[in-house]
Amino acid sequence: MAYPASLEALVAAFERFPGVGRRTAERLAFHVLRDPDSRGLARTIDAALEEVCRCSRCFNIADLNPCALCADPERDGGTILVVEEPRDVEAVERSGVFAGHFHVLLGAYNPSDRTEAAHLSIGALIQRVMAPEVHELILGTDPDAEGEATALLVLQAVDAAGFSGRVTRLARGLPAGSALEYLHRGILEDALEGRVALRAGAGG
Repeated sequence: MAYPASLEALVAAFERFPGVGRRTAERLAFHVLRDPDSRGLARTIDAALEEVCRCSRCFNIADLNPCALCADPERDGGTILVVEEPRDVEAVERSGVFAGHFHVLLGAYNPSDRTEAAHLSIGALIQRVMAPEVHELILGTDPDAEGEATALLVLQAVDAAGFSGRVTRLARGLPAGSALEYLHRGILEDALEGRVALRAGAGG
């Protein structure tokens, strides 16, 4: 027997989430039907969609534009750490080992997953690094195949734009295949301190 149309629509809505297949979507839908408090989920989603925005400068998620990190005068505006997703910003901030600015690419370069260079915020990054105060760009993409391809893509873009500052990559102390969001403070601190130069700046 087919599900009622409204329930089928709910299952289909859950299936749109990454990693959620049909069976998981059905379990979630039936949980919603059993739990009267689930009505609050819709209100929470509406509030998040209404109140959360992208920082027009670094592309991190925030409730203000520019975000609190970009607006903080105490942070080092001469150093920009490039990461793939907002959760990477949160992970580095939680560790407390970096006091510069961030730039979120909104993903990783992966043509097989239909993520092309045009889908990433590389153009906006180029505009930022060409500011005279920027002297170092740190590539903090994940140490996996997609992250390495993304780092190379960014390096080629800043080279083509004529960026004269230093370009570094987080040290290989990062476990291969891991993601920044799962690393603890010590690993992140070692990676930042031991970052390697991909290209020296004009000043050496």
